[in-house]
Amino acid sequence: MDKFTQLKAIAAPLLRENVDTDIIVRIERLVGATFRNELGRYAFEAWRLRPDGTEDPDFVLNREPYRSAQILLALDNFGCGSSREGAVWALKQRGFRAVLAPSFGDIFFNNCYQNGVLPVIMPNSAVQALARQVEADPGRKLVTVDLVRQVVVAPDGGETAFAIDRLRREALLDGLDDIGLTLKRESEIAAFQAQDRARRRWIWAVETGR
Repeated sequence: MDKFTQLKAIAAPLLRENVDTDIIVRIERLVGATFRNELGRYAFEAWRLRPDGTEDPDFVLNREPYRSAQILLALDNFGCGSSREGAVWALKQRGFRAVLAPSFGDIFFNNCYQNGVLPVIMPNSAVQALARQVEADPGRKLVTVDLVRQVVVAPDGGETAFAIDRLRREALLDGLDDIGLTLKRESEIAAFQAQDRARRRWIWAVETGR
């Protein structure tokens, strides 16, 4: 998993509430022969495409420079709905590394951390202020998400601090999922097992066959 330390990038304002995972990626795209690294092209297709398959020019991610955005600005309850991890896969493959919103669907929020996407909880007023600054000059007004300092820096230099669980922060900074975090403590695990094997030999007899 890619490390996340600091990201300075174009931010796309998708200022809609209750964006559910079926909108982020439709369920039929997650079955059959579609691979994870192909899902980016299907992100938000229900909104990006018209019924005839052509792009809707009014949808924000179809406009320049938002096509290249790596930060998504959203409103309350982003990623609600079903528990599909594919929604995060689609966002990641579309190029997004951070989503800033006042609140998230719980399962989507957790899935982000397992895939190297940083979900940042910010007040609605702060998200709206970022959107106004970005929309004034989208190609130049970049937003910075600094995980090291735990702040979001607006184009005008204003900073908004955000909270994050210590272990989740550590995992993103090191580019690790839960398994990777556990393996960082492999020597401690081995030491515990050695001590336990000596203390409770009968437990380990099943493993050794003795």
